[in-house]
Amino acid sequence: MKRLTSADFDQELLDLYDEYVHGQVTRRDFLDRSSKFAIGGLTAAALLEALGPNYAWAQQVPAADPRIQAEYVEYPSPRGASKMRGYLVRPSGAAGRQPGVLIIHENRGLNPYIEDVARRLAVAGFVSFAPDALTPLGGYPGTDEAGRALQQKRDPAEMTEDFMAAATWLAAHSACNGVVGVTGFCYGGGMANTLAVRQPDIIKAAVPFYGGQPKPEDVPQIKAPLLLHYAEKDERVNAGWPAYEAALKAHGKMYEAYVYPGTNHGFHNDTTPRYDREAAALAEKRTIEFFNKWLRS
Repeated sequence: MKRLTSADFDQELLDLYDEYVHGQVTRRDFLDRSSKFAIGGLTAAALLEALGPNYAWAQQVPAADPRIQAEYVEYPSPRGASKMRGYLVRPSGAAGRQPGVLIIHENRGLNPYIEDVARRLAVAGFVSFAPDALTPLGGYPGTDEAGRALQQKRDPAEMTEDFMAAATWLAAHSACNGVVGVTGFCYGGGMANTLAVRQPDIIKAAVPFYGGQPKPEDVPQIKAPLLLHYAEKDERVNAGWPAYEAALKAHGKMYEAYVYPGTNHGFHNDTTPRYDREAAALAEKRTIEFFNKWLRS
């Protein structure tokens, strides 16, 4: 089966799909509005399935890769859901303790794509930890659609506390040298920005991918250098960037920002047609170089 890319879809349809996965339109609304693109024997339901993730494409680093040690662990979240679970991946044979990187998933729980990102960062030499915000509801349920529905049931403030607890836990882990960075995607990108605001003495570098921005008045609390990745066609998220950048400049914060030409929201996720191989590879290279610079200095 041919692997589809964003070039195979009308931009209006891609934008409509983005609205659907972020809860701005219902499944029924998506099917009704996408029907005009269902040509050549396709149905609207088939279009929705084609735009969704295919996790057979997700694994760049196998779980049993000898370069890493991967396991699921529990951690305490006393101000959140009490007990949480996440995916901890360490580099094999590392000499001494290494910097940690917290990986925060999208609005659908700890899916195979995010687990693979954790393994990639461990191959790069970091102690990576990817919590699952769906732990209190049984964890990631196996599909992104069900995962989105579950995550909508969680209290946003409680989830923030769960991710803050994860950063604190990772900093204190015996494999970590106490220096922690954070990266995240979509919802997780917004949460990476939030942790930079809320945990300035723990988060030493933050790399949000197409994440919602904090309020300008919260920017003075940020101490960590930031590397911000945006997709050119992601009008929904990009609308908040000018005010964020103005606040970063006004308060003398250290940041780098890149807008990747021709890309859509989710361009790093290699399981969907919105994936852009070239942009994702460049963003990942920049991310690892950034973490090496700020977490190992």
